[in-house]
Amino acid sequence: MNDRKPRSKTPTRAPRHEPGLPTPQQILDLIANAEGEVGKREIAKAFGLKGHEKIQLKAVLKDMANEGLIDGKRTAYHRMGGVPKVTVLRVIEIEDGQPIAIPDKWEPDEPIAPPRLRVIEPRGPKKGPAMKGVGALKPGDRILARTEEVGGEGTGKGWLAHPMKKMPNAAEQVMGIVELDGTGKGWLAPVDKRERHAQPISDLGGAEEGQLVMAEPAGRSPKSGVRVTAVLGDPLAPRSFSLIAIAKHGIPHVFTGEVLDDAQDAAREPLSHDRREDLTHLPIVAIDPADARDHDDAIWAEPDGQGGWRALVAIADVSFYVRPGSPLDREARKRGNSVYFPDRVVPMLPEVLSADVCSLKAGAPRAAIACHMNIAADGRITDWRFTRAIVRIAEVIPYEEAQARVDEERAEPHLLHLWDAWKALAAARLRRDPLELDIPERRVMLDDKGRIASIAMRERLDAHRVVEDFMIAANVAAAKALEAKVQPVVYRIHEPPSREKLLALRDYLATFERKLALGQVITPGLFNRMLKDVADETEKALIMESVLRSQTQAYYGPKNAGHFGLALGSYAHFTSPIRRYSDLLVHRALVDGYGLEQPAPQGDMPETSGLAPRDRADLARICDAISGTERRAMEAERETIDRYVAAWLSTRVGEVFDCRITGVQRFGLFATIIGLGGDGLVPVSVLGDERFFHDEKAQALEGERTGTRFCIGDIIRLRLAEANALTGALKFEPEDSDGRIETRGAPPPSGGPGMKRRGAHLVGKRGRPANIRHQGRKR
Repeated sequence: MNDRKPRSKTPTRAPRHEPGLPTPQQILDLIANAEGEVGKREIAKAFGLKGHEKIQLKAVLKDMANEGLIDGKRTAYHRMGGVPKVTVLRVIEIEDGQPIAIPDKWEPDEPIAPPRLRVIEPRGPKKGPAMKGVGALKPGDRILARTEEVGGEGTGKGWLAHPMKKMPNAAEQVMGIVELDGTGKGWLAPVDKRERHAQPISDLGGAEEGQLVMAEPAGRSPKSGVRVTAVLGDPLAPRSFSLIAIAKHGIPHVFTGEVLDDAQDAAREPLSHDRREDLTHLPIVAIDPADARDHDDAIWAEPDGQGGWRALVAIADVSFYVRPGSPLDREARKRGNSVYFPDRVVPMLPEVLSADVCSLKAGAPRAAIACHMNIAADGRITDWRFTRAIVRIAEVIPYEEAQARVDEERAEPHLLHLWDAWKALAAARLRRDPLELDIPERRVMLDDKGRIASIAMRERLDAHRVVEDFMIAANVAAAKALEAKVQPVVYRIHEPPSREKLLALRDYLATFERKLALGQVITPGLFNRMLKDVADETEKALIMESVLRSQTQAYYGPKNAGHFGLALGSYAHFTSPIRRYSDLLVHRALVDGYGLEQPAPQGDMPETSGLAPRDRADLARICDAISGTERRAMEAERETIDRYVAAWLSTRVGEVFDCRITGVQRFGLFATIIGLGGDGLVPVSVLGDERFFHDEKAQALEGERTGTRFCIGDIIRLRLAEANALTGALKFEPEDSDGRIETRGAPPPSGGPGMKRRGAHLVGKRGRPANIRHQGRKR
């Protein structure tokens, strides 16, 4: 829709404003309130601009045109409604080889879904120099495009986009805190610990000092600085750290009206018993975290009378509600997975499905896909089949409660059957000898106001292993079942370590006087035996970390390459379709392979709940996309935990902690607080008044004069010098001039004589960072 006002033959009467270069918002307000079209001349007059300010105004108007805020003509008319004729679009998917895009900024007066525009190849000389053709575009790319509404009454309306140039991606945007210097000039202090320098702000965009903002490059030259594109608010408000990660990584977290409507329609679909196996009589239980809001899976087992067990893994039948090609499906694919933060969950599906209709709640009939397995006495899975079923979960039990019932001998028979069947599965796992790395996981607990209550390492119970081994068995069964049915498989792939990483691991192990022979077949069991031979717990933790770093990153793909870490030849993700799109694809393939199609009773949803033909043909690209969203989620979750830990420690600056050195670089040491996991830097400048050399192979720093060595694994007493909650960064310094340090294997020092002297202590900066004025506020 074009809300352009008719031309006025009388001069535009624009209101007068305070003199000085206006912001883009002030210009838009001027245009909206003027009685006619407003051009550069009228804007300059309204704001009293002269000389050089008019040249600056021209640059501002050009930027606004590039962003699609104004049409870019001499009249500089602002498009007030519909899709601007020239605007910035964001590619969301590739459909039949053609990019589909939506407006990058969509804020209509009514809560309606953004239009989908087909991006077509530019022709002739109009093709911009920055464009390499639409075939080079991928989801997430931003383009400046001319838009065109096509079609008419009876034929259906749609939108085309004619790309003009490629714009900076969201990944090229930066996040930071607005700070003003003595002259009033704005600077962007970064919140990414990898960024060390503030950048000048050319356009504050209405942001105020101390606010968290998103910004993008203001020009091609770094000297141009950045301009603010979005104001996110108070960076240290409760529950803000997850918002920082969401904005930084561009994680979709708001469902459009179209998607919410689709979810509500899906939730209203009646649950029919037709073509579903009735399993409501079985005491199936879900064992989950105490604070879980969605329950994908539940398990059951009973003796088969021959020394083995009949077992069932019931998984939420998300494929019945989320049909291929629907708005729900497109949004779930774009998100790829749910993202879990201490203070919130960004779900893959709207809550009416993820936390209600699809979730396997106790006592309520729920649609499920059931994996029936026969477990032999030795733990082998001898048979499996998949059905669509109706289940009624007997109980949702927190891990801790399930473990307590078994340990205190007050568990119900169906719970004891699960533990007995698991012991067989565990025996089979032991024979398989998968990689066993017991890496502690930090858990952040918040109070009801979003403030940090505690941070501790998560306890690992047998109850966790019970559920984990049942899920692994079901995932293997799904992969092998699809192979037998000759159906497409989204494999979960974990390739063996690369030779380059193995060489680095070999060199590191040599510093412990341990050998890694590369002429043999590298298996998970080789690493397990290596760790089993290490008696010293400190040394074992270090070698375990190094083995973990040597591993490749798991990913999704349609071609099987096995799962090295689990020592499995075929493996897929089947057990979490509420929170992983990969699992939803596996469910759809099982629906096709086992003939489980069940049309929607009301007929309002797409007929098929199996794999769409387009997805079958394009599975490799889909796997690449969801592997990317998984990596994005992992980074966002890790960074958020780091920020919470730094916030937790920000009131303890100056305290001394027992720390372990986890990394050594030319510029200093990386250390982690024992028992907490807070990671920080010890700059080489505070280690002493001598020069230190970096021994890369031994991963150590050695003093030139004293020969003092700092090595990975050493336990050292460090004072917390800085804790930056906005970046998640910590800085440490030695406790005192003695620089008390212990060699590998020694217990954390408790003070006392006998430590090596480290030289004069150079005091590092303490308290809040100079460029973050909010630092140090109690949370």
